[in-house]
Amino acid sequence: MAIIAVYSPKGGVGKTTIAVDLAWRCAVRGGTRTLLWDLDVQGGAGFLLGCEPSAQPRAASLFQREGNARRLVASTRYTGLDQLQADPSLRQLPLQLARLGQRNRLGWLTRDLRRDYARIVLDCPPMLNELSEQIFAAADLVIVPLPPSPLGARALEQLRAEFARRDRRHPPVLPLVSMFDSRRRAHREAREGPMAGLAVIPAASPIEQMAFRRMPVGVFAPYSAAARALERVWREIETKLTELKIPPV
Repeated sequence: MAIIAVYSPKGGVGKTTIAVDLAWRCAVRGGTRTLLWDLDVQGGAGFLLGCEPSAQPRAASLFQREGNARRLVASTRYTGLDQLQADPSLRQLPLQLARLGQRNRLGWLTRDLRRDYARIVLDCPPMLNELSEQIFAAADLVIVPLPPSPLGARALEQLRAEFARRDRRHPPVLPLVSMFDSRRRAHREAREGPMAGLAVIPAASPIEQMAFRRMPVGVFAPYSAAARALERVWREIETKLTELKIPPV
């Protein structure tokens, strides 16, 4: 079982779009039982999957000592793909975790879910705090979408420095360039310079349409350039997991 965190220190880079599409591909294209766990208080993952928000804000209750993740797991319209939705209760979660001293709560919860899912995709909030510390400790792989700019490259360097600073083990990082527009000179310079060699997801209409259609790109535009790029990212992730000796089942 693999825990894949989709995290970016920069907002507005399509993080949730990538997390949703990745979870869908793991379940539908890969045929692996997959859980998409939205930890971002904005709750965009459930929205993009066409799911209605829960009537009661209970997402943070999982992190209480008596919390049971299975009670809040909900199915989606896609075979093999379940979800844990975010809600406003997550706003105080980092302070709650720090106050309670539960530094490995997320790791415990994900280990408990290993019996049910081959892949757990975490849609992470774009910040460094107690929750992100627990995410990095639990994850087998961290996917980092970045804007095609010097600031994006700098953010990646800072994240790697943060990982290097840690005394404990940290997961491998797989960065990628998101929202890339080949018509823009600045994007091309970043792609050919400090971000050379990274996987690229284009700024494309089908990706924008996900928010209107509320479904993954692969469902309504499977042959688009955006879908092909996301497919390559998924396959690169699966290859990396194989190198880490994490099987797809």
